[in-house]
Amino acid sequence: MKKLKIAIQGFAGSFHEEATRNYFQGKATKLLYCDSFEQLFELVSKEEGCLGVIAIENTVAGSILQNYKMLQEYNLKIIGETYLHIVQHLMAFPGQQLSDIKEIWSHPMALRQCNNFLKKHRQIKSVETVDTAKSAEIIKNKKLYGVAAIAGEMAARIYGLDIIKEGIETNKKNFTRFLVISQEDNGDFENSNKASICFTLDHKTGSLAQVLLLLSDNELNLTKIQSNPIVGQEWEYFFYVDLLFKKYQKFQETKEVLHNIATELVVLGIYAGGNKA
Repeated sequence: MKKLKIAIQGFAGSFHEEATRNYFQGKATKLLYCDSFEQLFELVSKEEGCLGVIAIENTVAGSILQNYKMLQEYNLKIIGETYLHIVQHLMAFPGQQLSDIKEIWSHPMALRQCNNFLKKHRQIKSVETVDTAKSAEIIKNKKLYGVAAIAGEMAARIYGLDIIKEGIETNKKNFTRFLVISQEDNGDFENSNKASICFTLDHKTGSLAQVLLLLSDNELNLTKIQSNPIVGQEWEYFFYVDLLFKKYQKFQETKEVLHNIATELVVLGIYAGGNKA
């Protein structure tokens, strides 16, 4: 059986890996681990048949604006999405307790998600690293004492670390949304119910309101709107919008009208919306 090549940001045991395995459950996959999102986008854009899975937003830490920008720059398409409930654990080399810990390592976003816990333990130094799971791997390989990592349960299991404090995330409704990206569209628009688009507008009073009214009149449910400055153009923005629709034809009709309103319009992807449960 031919394996799907899927690039992810992070390392074995990361939340990206967990989200990817959930989405492609039952399919043969070969994961390609990338040190950065930029490396991932490069790989997906050049490697034939290679897919990618990227985090795009978190209910606590917000949107990852660089990934919206790179979707445009690399001309890649969104073909799916999945949501992952993020539970952060504090883990360390076996035989230690919380009182033994002098430093906590993790990705900046994971540290932000555990802000209340870290405030309660200000005597412990927080150290930003490139990845949650990579932090766990280094602790295991170097047999570090006095150092703990914030990561998911999968990382603790893979690297044989003890979880010394469970569920330390501040918000228990902590979800991350991941996008599945490809060089090509998914090709199954009729069975899709969601679209991601981005557009720019002229500086005219009511121009954005006109777009929002169009979406409402055509019964498209706007589930997200995100603005991002256009580099080198003062007070000019790209608007990134996610839309749910019941009929693909209705989205098509709306898109044609939007072409006449927007100064630039790009469809980032048409796909089946993921389950947030």
